[in-house]
Amino acid sequence: MVRGRVRPGWEAVREAFGHGQADDPGAAQLAVHHRGRPVVDLWTEDTAAVRPTGPDSVTVLMSVTKGMTAVCVHLLAERGLVDLEAPVSRHWPEFAAAGKAETTVADLLAHRAGLPAFTDDPAGVGLPALLDDVGRVRALASMRPVWKPGTAYLYHALTYGHLLGEVVRRVTGTSIGAFFARDVAGPLRLDLWMGLPRSAEHRFVPQTAVRPTPGAEQIDAAVGRLGLAAGDRLAAALRASARELASVVEAFGTRRGRAHEFPAAGGIGDARSLSRLYAALIGEVDGVRLLSAAAVDRARAPQTDHLPPPGPLRRFDGPDRSRFGLGFELPRPGEPLLGEGSFGHAGAGGRLAMAHPESGLAVGYVCTAMAWEPSAGPDPRWTPWTAAVREAAAGVRRA
Repeated sequence: MVRGRVRPGWEAVREAFGHGQADDPGAAQLAVHHRGRPVVDLWTEDTAAVRPTGPDSVTVLMSVTKGMTAVCVHLLAERGLVDLEAPVSRHWPEFAAAGKAETTVADLLAHRAGLPAFTDDPAGVGLPALLDDVGRVRALASMRPVWKPGTAYLYHALTYGHLLGEVVRRVTGTSIGAFFARDVAGPLRLDLWMGLPRSAEHRFVPQTAVRPTPGAEQIDAAVGRLGLAAGDRLAAALRASARELASVVEAFGTRRGRAHEFPAAGGIGDARSLSRLYAALIGEVDGVRLLSAAAVDRARAPQTDHLPPPGPLRRFDGPDRSRFGLGFELPRPGEPLLGEGSFGHAGAGGRLAMAHPESGLAVGYVCTAMAWEPSAGPDPRWTPWTAAVREAAAGVRRA
C-alpha cells in the first residue's frame, strides 16, 4: 500500500510508484521537489521488517553517498579552497608518491585515479582494518596507481570516499562527515549523515539482500571471466575491491559500522532529505542554495565519455557503460531518468538521488531490499515513476 501525499498535478506519480513497488519485498520511499517545492512524498511499508518502516525511517544509501561527498568538494571549490584541476598533492603532499604527483582532484572525482582498491593483495582489506581511516589513507598515499591517472577510468567503489574525504580533511581540518553535517545538512535541516548518530539509531532500518552477497569463490570466478592474466595488478584490484565492499556491507549491520564515516558508501538517510539536497543544488530551498548554476554545469559535464576502461578491460567497452561527471553519475544512452542533463548518483540495491536543472526536478528514492546491481542498467522499480515525474513536470510547464 502506498502512503503519503502528492500535490495536485502529480497524482500519476503515486500510481506509478505503487506499480514499481508491486513486486518489491521491502519498503521504499520516494520524494520529489519541483523548483524548490516538495511535490511528492510517498512511501511503502514492510510489515516483516525487524523495525517498523515508514516516512521517517532511514537506511543505508550505498553509493548515493558518493554524491554527498562530491557536494562537499564542489562547495569547497566554490569557496576558492579547492582547485579541481590542481594536483591532489597541493592539499595532501604525501599523495605525490609513487607516480601520483600529477593526479588531480578532478581525477579523483571522475574515477580516473587508478586506485580502485586499498591494496594490491587480491584478498583485499577486511574488518576491522577497514575502520582504520588513518591506515587506509596512508596506504592510498603510498600506492602506485594501477593505471596512469587520467588515461582511463574504472569505478572506485570504496577508495573514492577516502581519497576525497582526505582532501576535505586537509582543507577544512575536520572530517568529511563533520563538514557535511555542518555546512550541508545543517543549513538544509537534512536527515542525512556520514556516520549515523546514536540519537537517530532508533530510526534505522537494515537492508535485506534479495540475493546472497558474493563470496570469495563467486568474486574470483567473475574476475576470471574477464580474461585477465594471473598476477595482473588490475585483476588483484578488482578482487580486492569486491571483497572490501562486501566487508563494508557486513559492517553496516553493526552499530560501529553505521557510526563510522564511509564517504563512498556508508551514508544513511531518507528520500525526503535526498530530494531536498539535490533541489538545493539547482535552486533555492527555503532560502538556501548550495551551488551556483556554473558549478552545477561543471559538475555534470561529461568526464569519461572519451576514456576507455583500463588495459585489457577495453575489449568490454561499449555504449552502455557508466558515465561520470565530476563526482556524479550521468544517464547512459537510453536512460532518460529525469531527462538529458540529469546528474546524481545511484546506490547498489536500488537507491537513487538525482536532479535535472532544466526542469527544476530533484528526486530521492530509497529502498530496503537490495534488489539491483548498477551494471544492469536502470532499476525496473524506477522506470514507472521516473516517466510519471517527467510527464507531471511537463504538464506543470504547459499549465
